[in-house]
Amino acid sequence: MELHLKGLSWRLFLISYLCLGCLSQDFGEQKQFICTSVPKDMDICSATLQTSVPGEDLTTTVMQLRETVLQQKETIMNQKDTIRELTSKLTRCEGQGGTDSSDSRGGARRKESGAKNTMGDVSRGPSDTLTQLSQTLQSLKQRLENLEQFSRNNNSAQASSLKELLQSKIDDLERQVLSRVSGLGEARTGLRNDTEQQGRVESTLTTLHQRISDLEKGVKENRPLDKFQLTFPLRTNYMYAKVRKSLPEMYAFSVCMWLKSSASPGVGTPFSYAVPGQANELVLIEWGNNPMELLINDKVAKLPFLINDGKWHHICVTWTTRDGVWEAFQDGESRGTGENLAPYHPIKPQGVLILGQEQDTLGGGFDATQAFVGDLANFNIWDRKLSAGEIYHLATCSSKAQPGNVFSWLETHMDVYGGASKWTFQPCRQLN
Repeated sequence: MELHLKGLSWRLFLISYLCLGCLSQDFGEQKQFICTSVPKDMDICSATLQTSVPGEDLTTTVMQLRETVLQQKETIMNQKDTIRELTSKLTRCEGQGGTDSSDSRGGARRKESGAKNTMGDVSRGPSDTLTQLSQTLQSLKQRLENLEQFSRNNNSAQASSLKELLQSKIDDLERQVLSRVSGLGEARTGLRNDTEQQGRVESTLTTLHQRISDLEKGVKENRPLDKFQLTFPLRTNYMYAKVRKSLPEMYAFSVCMWLKSSASPGVGTPFSYAVPGQANELVLIEWGNNPMELLINDKVAKLPFLINDGKWHHICVTWTTRDGVWEAFQDGESRGTGENLAPYHPIKPQGVLILGQEQDTLGGGFDATQAFVGDLANFNIWDRKLSAGEIYHLATCSSKAQPGNVFSWLETHMDVYGGASKWTFQPCRQLN
């Protein structure tokens, strides 16, 4: 019994020592001691370690958070380096192509201001500019030759006077062409003068377009209002014709026209009709290496037309909202049909009808790569599906052919912009 009491006293002494020496905590100026019971067979050091586990967990968490912050800081520094590198590259690119970038950003402003830029989408390189200039001048020369031919075929005093005026204009044209080509040749050795030279060329071409248009006005008085064609000699973003009135709401339509083009790849956009909220309400387009397409409310049907052979072709497309059924005619014959093209979607009114350009916005947003290149005539629209017989009459210039009841081909129904020209055209008499 005595030995048992001695052992118990010894154990109490050890526990008191641990409480006083190992587990003391300082709370301000006073010390409080926390005693923890220890099982009989447990190691005292192990018990002490167990009481410290929460503190170690907190330290580990803090270390992990610190490591995460350092990683995020390193990521931010890397992103800053990337931004600085991209900014440097962008600055170098802008320095090398300052003229091009400013021109592209200024395109929309030029449209809004109404300035006529006759070289809107022409390449800025001297060699490319010479090529485009040559094409433009060739078109102008053709128009002058047509006017001269008219004067030879007319024996009136007015025609004789017109012939003399033509000769003067042709001589002036030759002098200005030589001057411009010489200036462009010098620009090859001095690229800094390229922008100024480009402006002089554009000004000269604008003047020439105006002079020829003035000459054509005198000839126009002697021809019927529907016997004309529109000519788009270049793939630009500024040559087009705008129809003066909108289309009505239509649950069916027929669109017919004469086309002549040898453009490649793709003849471009003969016409486009845009309405508020939908730029592709009704579009006929052949873009790039794709076949010609009819778009209605941005839905597409591929048409089996082959027309870019430099010859006149008569094409018609009919459509009805019921089941979206369409049919395509070339030179008076059916070439294909289909269905499910924007079914039960009526063509909306209050839009803008443009000839020669595809609209990305209502009445604008033209892209030179989608522009029509060639000749267009006798563009008519009906609000019904024409029969095969009616289309054949149109393609063969029959006296039974009727003009469109929605839009008919008259000079007074449209305005022409950007140098696109009007000239006398007699269907089935001038073919190919």
